[in-house]
Amino acid sequence: MKRIDWQSSLIFGIAFLIIAVLLGLIIQLQGQYFLALSFICLVVSMLPFYWRFEKRQIRAREIVMIAVLATIAAVSRVPFAPLPSVQPTSFVVIVAALVLGPEAGFMIGSTAALVSNFFLGQGPWTPWQMFCWGMMGVTAGLISRFDWAHNKYWLCLFGFIWGFIFGWVMNLWYFIAYVNPLSLKTFIAAYIASFYFDLAHALSNVFFIYCFYQSWYRIIQRFKIKYGLLD
Repeated sequence: MKRIDWQSSLIFGIAFLIIAVLLGLIIQLQGQYFLALSFICLVVSMLPFYWRFEKRQIRAREIVMIAVLATIAAVSRVPFAPLPSVQPTSFVVIVAALVLGPEAGFMIGSTAALVSNFFLGQGPWTPWQMFCWGMMGVTAGLISRFDWAHNKYWLCLFGFIWGFIFGWVMNLWYFIAYVNPLSLKTFIAAYIASFYFDLAHALSNVFFIYCFYQSWYRIIQRFKIKYGLLD
């Protein structure tokens, strides 16, 4: 097991603490300024990751590598658009983060969401998708320090769980923006209605990881070692 990146873990914890505060404020405000508040909290929760990435001593070829992987993750989402929640974007983000680390994983995930929505449609859901895929990359980068995270079967479980986490976070945006009144009953109903889409995302993650993880991991790892990227 490699050394745990405590700085990334701390930033990750702060980001989710901000989301928890958001949920508490939503309950307290009882119907006012939910959407605006959610955008502010999402932006604030992502800023520490962008700040830390900017503070790194990073070379042009490393930026190119991240940009290429983010583009692959974004473009791979477009052909699967007719199939709701089925796409290889999460797979690309997870594998790239396992090789390149949590900061690169966050940049690839959040950028992939933004770029892909230029093709599929931008909207108030975009920051939420940037947050979800960014955090997916962060968590994949953090668990890369553990030997079990490179076992294909454990990684399939990780992808399956994140398929549901992604959907649950996205449900918050839908619940805040469109559901009225906000209550425990409507909250549960919204999450039950999304179960099929969350399951489709989770199973597609399992499929892509099981079939393509080893080859993609070797390719990205080879580029990292050959050019000394993000050590």
